[in-house]
Amino acid sequence: MKGVLAISHTNISTDQSALLSLKAHITSDPQNILTANWSSASNSNICNWVGVSCGAGHHRVTDLNLSHMGLAGVIPPHLGNLSFLVELGLENNSFHGPLPQELSRLRRLKEINFGNNSFMGTIPSWFGSFAKLQTIKLYGNGFSGFIPATIFNLSALETIDLGRNQLSGSIPREIGNLTMVKGIYLDDNKFEELPNEMGSLVQLEELFVQSNALTASALVPVFNISSLTILNLYGNNMSGSLPDNICEHLSSIRIFNFSGNQLDGLIPSKLWQCKELREILLYSNNFRGSIPKSLGNLTYLTKISLGENHLTGNKFGGIS
Repeated sequence: MKGVLAISHTNISTDQSALLSLKAHITSDPQNILTANWSSASNSNICNWVGVSCGAGHHRVTDLNLSHMGLAGVIPPHLGNLSFLVELGLENNSFHGPLPQELSRLRRLKEINFGNNSFMGTIPSWFGSFAKLQTIKLYGNGFSGFIPATIFNLSALETIDLGRNQLSGSIPREIGNLTMVKGIYLDDNKFEELPNEMGSLVQLEELFVQSNALTASALVPVFNISSLTILNLYGNNMSGSLPDNICEHLSSIRIFNFSGNQLDGLIPSKLWQCKELREILLYSNNFRGSIPKSLGNLTYLTKISLGENHLTGNKFGGIS
């Protein structure tokens, strides 16, 4: 029994040491949360520390959530010693600097949220080490360069949010491997195209790639994703016309947002076949002709925005 207790104490000490290393690398703790609560005393129970949750049986740290605390600092390599960590949340702080490769040892991770911080540089390829990862949120940082293809080998991934960074280049074709993904958020970057392999994402429900540099070819793969409920491609460089049979494979779509592009031609006459549509947002394009009366058949429609085009004829339902 003594041996078991000794092992347990050693593990707790390992986790406590890792957390205290993080505390030592915090340069600003405006609410004194860690300063007042995370103690270096050997008898301090880390499972009671603010932001820390432990497993019921092994008492190892399984969840570290320091989101919305106004913290500033860097991530130390020692954080990679939290070997039982399942969720790591640092959202809405001011962490910066490089991400230490030692984090790749956290093989039990299912969720990473580094959103709204000040991380910069390229996204490390070792993010592909987290075989159990279901959610990765790196939005609102200063990441630049390419998305590493290794991320798209994470077969359990359900949500990937890389929005509001400075990412560019081609989106790796390996994105087609994400057979479980339900949400992809790449807004406010510099991507120019979507790979055809995206058309095989049979569980994808939400796709946000607004405010990038997409061209008309980006539309080809997404029109085949029958599971899509929200498609937001606002504010890109797409030109050309929308196909009349746009709804052929989009049976679940609820929100279309193609506003702020250079699309032209007629508004698709068969748009009414997307029977689940709630919102149609096509304003600030170069559409011409009249508004199809058949849109009146969309019984769930609550919003239609077609302004700043070259449309003619009467207003549709009082909305132009």
